[in-house]
Amino acid sequence: MITAVIFDMDGLLIDSEPLWQRAETASFADVGLALTPEMCRQTTGMRTDEMVRYWFDRHPWSGPSLKEIELLVISRLSRLIYEEARPMSGAIELVRRFERTGLNMAIASSSPLRIIETVADRFGIAGVVRMLRSAESQPYGKPHPGVFIDTAKDLGCRPAECLVFEDSINGVIAGKAAKMTTIAVPDKAMLNRPEFSIADLTISTLNDFDDRCFDRFIGAERIQQVL
Repeated sequence: MITAVIFDMDGLLIDSEPLWQRAETASFADVGLALTPEMCRQTTGMRTDEMVRYWFDRHPWSGPSLKEIELLVISRLSRLIYEEARPMSGAIELVRRFERTGLNMAIASSSPLRIIETVADRFGIAGVVRMLRSAESQPYGKPHPGVFIDTAKDLGCRPAECLVFEDSINGVIAGKAAKMTTIAVPDKAMLNRPEFSIADLTISTLNDFDDRCFDRFIGAERIQQVL
């Protein structure tokens, strides 16, 4: 029985990848590294500290520390989210629909907690989603399942009672490794990738999690609460 819903954030609730690229490009330019969009995609899904270390190992710089560059990226991204961010199609509507079921909800993301808090505040779901959890406090980021396992523990439920929504292959791997029911919502360009076959269901957008999906994964009695 599902008792909690856990959402990834970047690329699932918010169209953040273009904003990440802009924040990273501007910040690394300060240390003489000209990132291209293709280079930015190499580190998609990494924690911010892992991303900064990745580029320092390949293009070391002098001057600002790795931590200073990490904080600079976070600061720029936070500002961009407040000024320009848009939710993914169906994201806020689905969160509100789950709110009516009474199920506990959490966001578990590789992004820093400051960014998760910014998104929750920006889209008015800070009081709706019970828990905001960042993998920045974990020894390892996704595809390691640690952030999901700890989120379930703090929500007071077993991993097997959790329904996870993820857009990335690493996130789906993490959800399944945590023994959670996992819904994949890939980017259109990734939709037919065979790696997503391990998910319990793959849908094109969060709008596609309809009454039939609620019936299958949540139960018919919960549907009556959200109609």
